[in-house]
Amino acid sequence: MRRVVVTGMGGITALGNNWPEIQGHMMRGETAIRRLPEWERFIGLNTRLAAPVVGFSVDELYPRKKIRTMGAVARMAVRATEMSLADAGLLGDPIVTGGRTGIAYGSSFGSPAPVMAFAELMKDGQSKTLNATSYIQMMSHTAAVNIGLFFGITGRVIPTSSACTSGSQGIGYAYEAIKWGKADVMVAGGADELDVTESAVFDTLYATSTRNDRPETTPRPYDRDRDGLVIGEGAVTLILEERERALARGATIHAEIVGFACNADGNHVTQPQASTMQVALREALADAELPATEIGFVSGHGTATEWGDIAETEATRAALGFAAPIHSLKSYFGHSLGACGALEAWLGIEMMRAQWFPPTINLDNIDPRCAELDYIQGAPRPLDIAYLMSNNFAFGGINTSLIFKRV
Repeated sequence: MRRVVVTGMGGITALGNNWPEIQGHMMRGETAIRRLPEWERFIGLNTRLAAPVVGFSVDELYPRKKIRTMGAVARMAVRATEMSLADAGLLGDPIVTGGRTGIAYGSSFGSPAPVMAFAELMKDGQSKTLNATSYIQMMSHTAAVNIGLFFGITGRVIPTSSACTSGSQGIGYAYEAIKWGKADVMVAGGADELDVTESAVFDTLYATSTRNDRPETTPRPYDRDRDGLVIGEGAVTLILEERERALARGATIHAEIVGFACNADGNHVTQPQASTMQVALREALADAELPATEIGFVSGHGTATEWGDIAETEATRAALGFAAPIHSLKSYFGHSLGACGALEAWLGIEMMRAQWFPPTINLDNIDPRCAELDYIQGAPRPLDIAYLMSNNFAFGGINTSLIFKRV
């Protein structure tokens, strides 16, 4: 079995597109959550809150012919991938187009706007906006496909459209492809764009925050006074590479991936199960050949939904057997759905390298129903750790766990 390292990282997020900028916001206790006045027109929608990416555009960067098949989700994914390939020193390298580089990338959906073109056709018998790129922009694997087209990648493509685990599955399956010799380099990650329909999905489940006049106070993962999640957006790409190849070319290695696991609850589409969640965490530890005590920090899923927080923390405590330090980055970025697993992996690696971990914002009163863990509150914590576990859980009962080693 071959070892797998991270040699490139890049992202588009609601708090910036590079680690120093994002860390600066976190140091100041700033989040990306805001009220969206344009959502006032949606009657019956309870939430008006979101965490948008502001000012993003590739119109001046790429020719129109290159981006006509891309909605916002694909554009963010392609730009994040370009940044990540550049960080890895592989932008323009023959390995990218040589057949031994693949893609494992996900989103919960494609771009929602083109759906309207098909809806018009079904409802009115005709559509004024339907065109040859409508389906390409809305299909669930639009990010993966457009990344491949833009960079000329000819290796395997693994689209991961699994809601909140799309990004973490992308990284995990990319890791396995290299580990088992099916590829030498993999483009891995996830993306999602902000749309009211995504908030409406959770709004109908009474799972969105309605602190519309106090956006700075929400979401509140693991907190007794939580009232739901806030939807965000973004895209993050990691470049994974076979370790010996990376060393031979003198690449900068950001971290090593040593463990991954994915399983399913097999029980209910929206009710998480701590019993099967903990199995995923234990299987990731087994894959890494690590005792639980080696995990120095847990990047939690932490959506600020009642049963999600409780089940996740119960599973974490049961799998690790001790009160591991934990936080939720969704308190800063909202829930970026298909992007969140990749975003939390990227920033988890950056934090592990910096030995600096911010608190969960708005975590004032830990819910007594959450399991006993070392919840980081109030102020950042310096931690010198060797291994970080990053966990995500999705609709359909899909559970993932990634373990990164500091290099």
